[in-house]
Amino acid sequence: MMRLDYEGKIPEVEFLARHAESLPTTTFLPANKLLLQGDNLEVMRFLLENGYAGKIDLVYIDPPFATNNIFTIGEKRVSTISCSKRDKTAYSDNLTGISFIEFIRQRLILLRELMSERGSIYLHIDYKIGHYVKIIMDEVFGENNFRNDITRIKCNPKNFSRSAYGNIKDLILFYSKGKNPIWNDPRQELEDSEVSIRFNKINSQGRRYTTVPLHAPGETLNGPTGAMWRGMLPPEGRHWRSVPEELERLDSEGLIEWSKTGNPRRIIFADERKSQGKKMQDVWTFKDSQYPQYPTEKNLDLLECIVKASSTQESVILDCFCGSGTTLVAAEKAGRKWIGIDQSEEAIRVSDLRLSNQMDIFAERYSKYEFVRK
Repeated sequence: MMRLDYEGKIPEVEFLARHAESLPTTTFLPANKLLLQGDNLEVMRFLLENGYAGKIDLVYIDPPFATNNIFTIGEKRVSTISCSKRDKTAYSDNLTGISFIEFIRQRLILLRELMSERGSIYLHIDYKIGHYVKIIMDEVFGENNFRNDITRIKCNPKNFSRSAYGNIKDLILFYSKGKNPIWNDPRQELEDSEVSIRFNKINSQGRRYTTVPLHAPGETLNGPTGAMWRGMLPPEGRHWRSVPEELERLDSEGLIEWSKTGNPRRIIFADERKSQGKKMQDVWTFKDSQYPQYPTEKNLDLLECIVKASSTQESVILDCFCGSGTTLVAAEKAGRKWIGIDQSEEAIRVSDLRLSNQMDIFAERYSKYEFVRK
């Protein structure tokens, strides 16, 4: 396994043996939905010691990107420096180099311990530091549990004056904890132009369709899908996709098209497949808002897609860099339980506001705690 070695890297066994250094200011009450303010390292240790180990099905995090900037909120402007007394600091992204890598690694270790055996993690990062973070994720979660490096188109093309290509993307590293993660096979609806290309035939009733072979790769010599049908065997090295009885049914219902040379193919109608959509690929176009409520606020559609793909109605979803609360809002809309953590007072304020707007009686539907160092 590839790994990064650097000065200050704490052995995992030693790191996990440490105890939480903070406690909440109020009695911690179990709840389905929690908004927690504090250092996420300390808060996650507290969660591990209080019954949440192995309970999280989905983690999404959008951590700092090692930019060495200060992000502020003020006068509908997101800035990297405080330009006005009215601006409020949202968060400081001041860790770089190996300090940043160890910062991420320690949190990934705790996240892994919180995740269920069917859990998944999506880590949102940029092109400058993401390649190092992937090696750390390989180390923490295992190379075999790497699922995807997703390219996210974040904005329109740029025309900056520099000796490099324009940057319109960032990336999401998708890992699971084990071999059998929750997966709901998300689909995208086919566009009309795609329907015309994919289903390029029209029958006598005016229905668009295409055809696919009745056989598939792989021999089945002794089974029914390798048997004779209509006086023919499947081609060498292939087998029928269905047993002969099913092929007879399809033919009787007019769902097999025979060529002039007697080659049968299965008919697939566009109006039956369009609603099923197409499998999502690893390039996503979820552009961020031009007028965010919080710096680096991510697209809600992006988070809704992730929540639907990798969780169930019974799942608990965790975002330990919750920022403006987009993950929590997406989880709430999907009817999931959730936990949001952030150290920034401004992040908690914005998340609280967005959640209260999302919920009918928000005060009775989630609990908010502040963690402070003793």
